[in-house]
Amino acid sequence: MSRPWKLKDVDEQTVQETAMHTGLPRPIARVLALRDLQDKDEIDAFLNPRLATLSDPFLLPDMERAVSRVWEATGNAETITVFGDYDVDGVTSCALLTRVLAGLGADVRPFIPDRLDEGYGLSQDALDRCLEEHGSSLLITVDCGTNAVGSVAHAQANGVDIIVTDHHEPDEQTAAAFALVNPKLGSVPSLEILSGVGVAFKFAHALLKSGKAAGKPSADRMDLRDYLDIAAFGTVADMVPLIDENRIVVRHGLAAFDTTKWAGLRALKAVAGIRDTVDTYHLGFQLGPRINAAGRIGWPMQALRLLTTDDPAEAREIADLLNRTNQERRTLERDMAEQAFAEIDAYFDPEKHYGLVVAKEGWHPGVVGIVASRVSRHYNRPAIVMGIEETGNARGSCRSIDAFDVLEGLRTCAEHLIKFGGHKMAAGAEVAAGSIAAFKTAFNAAAANMLKSTDLAPVLHIDSALSANELDRDFFDHLQRLQPFGQDNPEPIWVLRNAQLAGRPRGVGQNHLKFSIASEGRTFDAIAFNYSMEQLPEGLLDIAFMLKENTWNGNTGLQLQVKDIRPADADLTISD
Repeated sequence: MSRPWKLKDVDEQTVQETAMHTGLPRPIARVLALRDLQDKDEIDAFLNPRLATLSDPFLLPDMERAVSRVWEATGNAETITVFGDYDVDGVTSCALLTRVLAGLGADVRPFIPDRLDEGYGLSQDALDRCLEEHGSSLLITVDCGTNAVGSVAHAQANGVDIIVTDHHEPDEQTAAAFALVNPKLGSVPSLEILSGVGVAFKFAHALLKSGKAAGKPSADRMDLRDYLDIAAFGTVADMVPLIDENRIVVRHGLAAFDTTKWAGLRALKAVAGIRDTVDTYHLGFQLGPRINAAGRIGWPMQALRLLTTDDPAEAREIADLLNRTNQERRTLERDMAEQAFAEIDAYFDPEKHYGLVVAKEGWHPGVVGIVASRVSRHYNRPAIVMGIEETGNARGSCRSIDAFDVLEGLRTCAEHLIKFGGHKMAAGAEVAAGSIAAFKTAFNAAAANMLKSTDLAPVLHIDSALSANELDRDFFDHLQRLQPFGQDNPEPIWVLRNAQLAGRPRGVGQNHLKFSIASEGRTFDAIAFNYSMEQLPEGLLDIAFMLKENTWNGNTGLQLQVKDIRPADADLTISD
């Protein structure tokens, strides 16, 4: 468990000034300074994200044209298809826009492609089946379509207008859609971090804004705040930065989750056993995997149906199905991960292997992305996990680290690839039969070229040291104002130094350790996951932890969720 600890470096004078003019505890002010928040207005906007500060949705490219076409289609009773994707971002985008369009009086039909048979995004096969089933004259993509040049051209040549709403990186040539709403093609940098559902939410905002301006009763009756929980769900699950508008949507969406009006979200919380206030952990690691499981190894339209039904009985039935599917996914993931780690461990040399590729026959294509994430986190390197098909081709998913743009890395290996796409941190790729070995070599070379001068040794970064006297309910309440935690706003890690065990530790669950810590005359409950009694150092201890609230037998108190433990005499170095 133990690894080098480094205290994040920051200007302590700035920390002092921030603490003085905000009245916040100094360690909380230190976290704000680490987020590069110094200006009073910036700090206020961060601590108090307001819906009123959301930007005008018409700042997004082609939004005016897209909105006009939708109102025209609604007025002419045209059938509109919302074409989504099979992950949480795609499913929530599709559900949100489907519900909003239906509420505005449109004849709307949702569609999610089959991951295994039709591939990712607006593929030709998926588009043909969609148009055959729905016969729509207007198709709106969500979370996909920016680079689907051929498919969009085919649809529009056959009299079907395509509105693309997406957030993925555009290629040099983008689809010649009727309207292409992608913040990465716009002129507002702060909007480029939106998720797919974030773009869909902005589209819905634009539709309501224009509808209300035109005096349309359906727009006047709709409250976009009802959809914040769906938008927050997809935003967190897609791991986009939780800053700026994403932070606003997620903060308010989480607050709406506890009293959500949507039967599907209530049922999903129930099967996941969530009784506490929902936070980003619940969305990303408990609810999200159940939606993703449907797209990975099940039926993605069932996940969409869960978020669009208003029947509690149907919602519970689908939620139970997704729960069983997720259990099956976890078994597949565990077996594949064990094989992947065994293969890599057999050859891994940190001085030689910078980009990891592992491929095997029989690996389920719907689970390779999760395993790639685990491999990447474990070795702190970009990783690609692929399943080899009967044809000999290998299809898989890529997951990266902050220091490496995996999409750029794939571009340097394009000669070995049939196709690839994605963004900096995650992508998909297909390798031709007979080219897997050459691709492994080329990808490792591409990663080495960029990462050789980077220190990839795992380090535990500490936000601030705390004294025992600072650890109280008031401090925890201030800490809560930094939420929601996630990408680009990680939950702070604190360190309590020179503590000692109070009483005897005990094992709980599967290899977890529960114990009490004493420091400066105070005692704190602590839990260390995947940590055994034998790993505890002797004598005085330094404890690195995240501060949590824990309820047990009706009693609620603070708990240290331990990230690492080491002897108290070790140095706490300052990070670069």
